[in-house]
Amino acid sequence: MTTRDKTGSRSPRSGLAQPSQAEQTPLSTPGVTGATPQSGGSVTQINVRVDGASYSDDVEPRTLLVHYLREQLGKVGTVVGCDTSNCGACTVHLDGEAVKSCTVFAVQADGSEVTTIEGISSNGTLHPMQKAFHEMHGLQCGFCTPGMIMASIDLVKDNPNPSEDEVREGIEGNLCRCTGYQNIVRAVQQAAAEMSGGSAADNGQVSPAAVDTAAAPHVAVQS
Repeated sequence: MTTRDKTGSRSPRSGLAQPSQAEQTPLSTPGVTGATPQSGGSVTQINVRVDGASYSDDVEPRTLLVHYLREQLGKVGTVVGCDTSNCGACTVHLDGEAVKSCTVFAVQADGSEVTTIEGISSNGTLHPMQKAFHEMHGLQCGFCTPGMIMASIDLVKDNPNPSEDEVREGIEGNLCRCTGYQNIVRAVQQAAAEMSGGSAADNGQVSPAAVDTAAAPHVAVQS
């Protein structure tokens, strides 16, 4: 399932001025009400549960969910990529559905459950999708990885045994400039097998894509 936008409005403009260090919002503490908003404009109080912790904060109506997560809650694992809603790097789960958090206002998350990349591991154990991306080398620079993993978890929830074509279609809303996607596809299929109680071999995905030394003779293949 392709990552969904929550609003029909145009994407936010890039190049918004950043607050100085003195003006930056202090991080919210779970269970504590009333973090100071970025400016003196009108504010709305929201109550939201993020990665298993409850927060009650004042936010400006214009504040995007991605900025609330990063700047008020310190959830910097959710990254800002393109500022145009194209790249998917900011993908989180809102009430169990993958959304691009740059297209959702924080006030729209009032009363909702948000899960970020920082909330999917359990007691220090990686989520199967995180583990598969690591084992299948499904990343290079890693900037797109948080959003790619969150979108992939949503995909596997809807389709527990996706084919290669279904994986590619399912993550088409998330862009990667580095990998060529081959190992990302393998990672998603390996995680899907593990999450459904099978093995990676069930999907025929047991190793990362081999290096094409004919096309890249300078690359040394490690045994």
